[in-house]
Amino acid sequence: MSHHFLAFRSVSAGGGVRWVVVDAGTYALHPQATAYLASLRSRGCSVNTERAYAGRVALYLSYCQDQRIDWTAPRFVELGGLQRWLVAEPLPARGQRPSLEPRFRSPGTANAVMTVVSGFLRFGSVHGWVTPETVAVLSEPKQLFHLPPGYDPGERGQFRTVEAASFRFALTDPGFEELSHEQIAAVIDSAGRARDRFLITLLACTGLRIGEALGLRREDLHLLSSSRVLGCGTAGPHLHVRRRTDNPNGALAKSRRPRTVPVTAGLVALYTDYQYERDTAGPAADGEMVFVNLFRLPVGRPMSYPNAKDLFDRLARAADHPFRPHMLRHSAATAWLRGGVDRDVVQRLLGHLSPLSMERYRHVTDAETRQAVERVQALRDHR
Repeated sequence: MSHHFLAFRSVSAGGGVRWVVVDAGTYALHPQATAYLASLRSRGCSVNTERAYAGRVALYLSYCQDQRIDWTAPRFVELGGLQRWLVAEPLPARGQRPSLEPRFRSPGTANAVMTVVSGFLRFGSVHGWVTPETVAVLSEPKQLFHLPPGYDPGERGQFRTVEAASFRFALTDPGFEELSHEQIAAVIDSAGRARDRFLITLLACTGLRIGEALGLRREDLHLLSSSRVLGCGTAGPHLHVRRRTDNPNGALAKSRRPRTVPVTAGLVALYTDYQYERDTAGPAADGEMVFVNLFRLPVGRPMSYPNAKDLFDRLARAADHPFRPHMLRHSAATAWLRGGVDRDVVQRLLGHLSPLSMERYRHVTDAETRQAVERVQALRDHR
């Protein structure tokens, strides 16, 4: 399918980055799609979320144009066709040399596209571009038989019926990817550069999201035993996670609530090594952002999401196992919980507002189940 619409990155006169959807032939803005992306910015979504949504909306519009579907009034069968097409259509080849094996979207990726399409259509309905009949087919009633922890079904069970997405593939639980202490230590040793060792250790020690780490400024790091001279009453070395919408690299903390996270003496020592490395890199010595380019041009520019991804991809190839920033967050949370740290404390460290968000982090291992069985058997044998 030829793509008739493109997600396009634009930069305002003030340097702000925003994403729009344009006609591939004329480069004219698609007004409704661009308005939808502007609504994401007004809600405080990150530029990376805006980029992903722009690509998915452009894909939907291109599909509709190719199939001669009115994008403002797709029928149920047409949306179902889009859902099936998403997993059946091979993806374009990467680079100049086509791959021998075709690549396809996963059902999870197709679900993400359909979620954005539904949000776009609902947004269009509010503004009168999309018919109410279209919005009506986007969801259907679903009865909850297995309630999530903490969910209140109501005194008469009236909240057991919820609206569920009509176009969503059922997915099996993918499990979780946790890194052992030995794996993390091995990657840190292989990183080579002080900045990279500090970044990896920071994520593993604090459980920060990569956007929170890249958004740190020097004023957020209070690494002395006392920070009273800085006007901060928090004792011991720590850092402050703050949500800012004006970071030059587009990094954005997901949580709107600021939090303080303690750090270890070992992390402080790694930061000192990084500062020495940074001070010898010319223009990188100045600037308020903590993580900056040292080994690619322009030196001193705040480190971006793509740069961080390149770093983690390179380390994963060298380690010969998956290695992504969020795996370090997941591993930190799981280690805290297994170590007996109170769930409320872990929730605060991670910056989660809801205790339900903690459910994904506590995983029972095969070793724990074996220990439980053997412990009970040992008690029986003793009796």
